[in-house]
Amino acid sequence: MLMEKKQVMAFLPHRDPFLFIDGVKEIIIPEELKNQKGPFTPQQLVGGKSICTFKVDNSVRVLEGHFPGDPILPGVVQVEMMAQAASFLAIHCKPHENAKIEVALLGVDSARFRKPVIPPMDLEIHATLTKVRGPIQMYDCEIYSNGDLMSQTSVMASLKFNN
Repeated sequence: MLMEKKQVMAFLPHRDPFLFIDGVKEIIIPEELKNQKGPFTPQQLVGGKSICTFKVDNSVRVLEGHFPGDPILPGVVQVEMMAQAASFLAIHCKPHENAKIEVALLGVDSARFRKPVIPPMDLEIHATLTKVRGPIQMYDCEIYSNGDLMSQTSVMASLKFNN
């Protein structure tokens, strides 16, 4: 695991009950950057990918009300999870160690929920950077459980660093 939950919390501003990343399994930068030293610009990272994890179990608080006795992880939570996973590619853009990320979800396109996400499930969340325009970044995202595609969407986000 590249980042454990404590490191995730040091990077993302989200907290329970709205933190939906347990760990970062891998961050893949484009092949042409692998022998270079960062930080990189977001434009250089187009094609890069972050792979994160999340365990869906009965301790996930939103499941208490969606639906009692037959819990299903809401689609809106899955979208948020994918948006949070997209943030981790920005690790390679950090201007310095103490920089804090400021992230905002701006848009969602073509969300599809293929199979219900229910406890207990171990999820793997993939987010691939597809386009950058100024501070706006677009990602194609998928959630998998045991290799099965559970949901997917494209997200648009604003990512900035504060000193």
